[in-house]
Amino acid sequence: MTIHSSHPFADPEPDPVRRLRGRLTGTVALVTAGGDGERAGLTVSSLMVANGEPARVLALVDPDSDLAEEVARTGRAVVQLLSWSHRDLAEAFAGTAPAPGGPFRTGTFEDTAWGPRLADAATWVGTTLESAAPVGWSTLLTLAVDEITAGDDPEPLVHRRGRYVRPGR
Repeated sequence: MTIHSSHPFADPEPDPVRRLRGRLTGTVALVTAGGDGERAGLTVSSLMVANGEPARVLALVDPDSDLAEEVARTGRAVVQLLSWSHRDLAEAFAGTAPAPGGPFRTGTFEDTAWGPRLADAATWVGTTLESAAPVGWSTLLTLAVDEITAGDDPEPLVHRRGRYVRPGR
């Protein structure tokens, strides 16, 4: 990984769609998948939850990401909401900060039936892949919810306009 003095995803010609998306504040999630010695993860803020039977998590991910490939291979994923204390981990999984030994070394992970779960994530969801479809330049993962743990999130990691913001400050 090369460390740049500027943001590696900065667009020299501002894209109005990216600018709009950047103004939609969202809690940052880490989506992970893996088994049989393979693991992949990606920070995601483009997601929503649809209630129903079963409920579903809808997540937009990079179609070329290791995560998209691993979710397709295993058919399962863990969606965990990150806290302010996880901001360095979020950067490592986004590929914007160095992670010697890989991003999974930036936190403690436990194996679950759905893949690796960040041990100190207060809120997490075990999911099964229902479908993956191209949407614009992304892949829409429709993930059926199998299990939910909703804990206290006193300081969620929130992303707005390309930066993490601390709620209440």
